[in-house]
Amino acid sequence: MDGRTRRELIERLRSDADRICEHFGLRYSSLDPERANVKRRYGICFSDGTIKIRLRHVRTGEPLKYSSLVSTLCHELAHLRHFDHSPRFQNFYLELLAWARREGIYRPSRVRNQKPPRREAAAAPHTPEQLTLF
Repeated sequence: MDGRTRRELIERLRSDADRICEHFGLRYSSLDPERANVKRRYGICFSDGTIKIRLRHVRTGEPLKYSSLVSTLCHELAHLRHFDHSPRFQNFYLELLAWARREGIYRPSRVRNQKPPRREAAAAPHTPEQLTLF
């Protein structure tokens, strides 16, 4: 990933983070790209409000899908209110993600090779879309 792409991604994430934070009354101290050699996590939130997000795929070095980045962003922003992975954290993370979806910030795509749901099968249970990270 070149420097320009990296800057554009992090600027877009900061802009979206600012919108989400304004709506939910959250504050972060900084939002930066994770170091290139970090391979075990997608993001991290520190107790001082510093958030780091991995922007690139570990094997290819290509940028991750923006929907993956937003999902990670919402996860890390949820830690600003609940610094754990409790049910309250999970519920708040899902609330952030749902709001981001309604606002057009979070737009996950369908899983590759997945057939669209049949419209005529009204009695069939709804299967939620799965986020594709790579």
